[in-house]
Amino acid sequence: MTGDIEQSSRVRFPGISPRAYEHPADRGALAVLRAVPAVAPILKAVAGAFTERGERLLQVASSVRVGPKQYPTLDRIRNEVAATFDLAEVPELFVERNAQAYGYTYGIDKPFIVISTGSVDLLDNESLRFLIGHEMGHAMSGHALYNTLLRRLVDLTTSFAWVPAGAIAMRAVIAALREWQRKTELSCDRAGLLACQDPQAALRTHLALAGDLGQQVDIASFLAQAKEYEEVEDIRDSILKLLHTETRTHPLVVVRAAELQRWSASEEYREILTGTYARREDDRPTTNLGDDIKSAARSYKDSMSNSADPLIKTINDIGESVMGAAGRVWSKVAPNGPAE
Repeated sequence: MTGDIEQSSRVRFPGISPRAYEHPADRGALAVLRAVPAVAPILKAVAGAFTERGERLLQVASSVRVGPKQYPTLDRIRNEVAATFDLAEVPELFVERNAQAYGYTYGIDKPFIVISTGSVDLLDNESLRFLIGHEMGHAMSGHALYNTLLRRLVDLTTSFAWVPAGAIAMRAVIAALREWQRKTELSCDRAGLLACQDPQAALRTHLALAGDLGQQVDIASFLAQAKEYEEVEDIRDSILKLLHTETRTHPLVVVRAAELQRWSASEEYREILTGTYARREDDRPTTNLGDDIKSAARSYKDSMSNSADPLIKTINDIGESVMGAAGRVWSKVAPNGPAE
């Protein structure tokens, strides 16, 4: 593991709220879920009684818990990332044997992070900092609680499979939750970038996940793949894209890389680095709900407006035509316009 930079050169973010880095679409969907009073307590009770307890025991019994005497470099990075995010309690970190490169976060009251030996072998220190920061972002945002809902619904699909209407309705709900789940990965890529503050380290991680074994991939060509994917000209390819992503928990890695590189060049990212960001002391879910939903709507609208995908463009054009027609009808029945 190489490629470290001095901790003193990184900015820390006292009291930073997850809202500072959460993707607008992620934040909007999560705000709606948080605003439903019965959802969080029930899910928390169920998941805390079973999932978190069982998974933690499994990791203790089958993997290596990172600490001062076990993977000390990872332990240092873990503590530094927690300090960057001003966390009072540092999530536990485990390393499990698997040649694939990945990480994940479980737990609700006390989230813990797991990364694979494949990640440790493949990534340098700064890329590992990005990965651990990404997973710590999941813990800070409380994503595990709502991912539990998705897992429960997936388990229930077999119960509804024999009823066509029920199966279709359940599939629609699961598809919506998976879309939110994919947006959480975009959020936590941003958290990972805030942890390492090195866009190239983040990009090296995405390159590794896509198949780079170390300095064998041209960055410009790799990012051109994202442009090629986003700008398909055949509507049949657009449908294939929807089918490819429908059941995925993560966005396609080339798309993730391009999305994060755009954010790293944004004014929003620069403002966070200079200390202008949402703080935990101001977090009031019911107060922020309207703003979060509006922000999510703007994000989707901008994404659709800027998309070169023929299917998205067609949907957008139809939507604008419908809205235009509705506006003309409204102007006739209400010449003074809608009430504010």
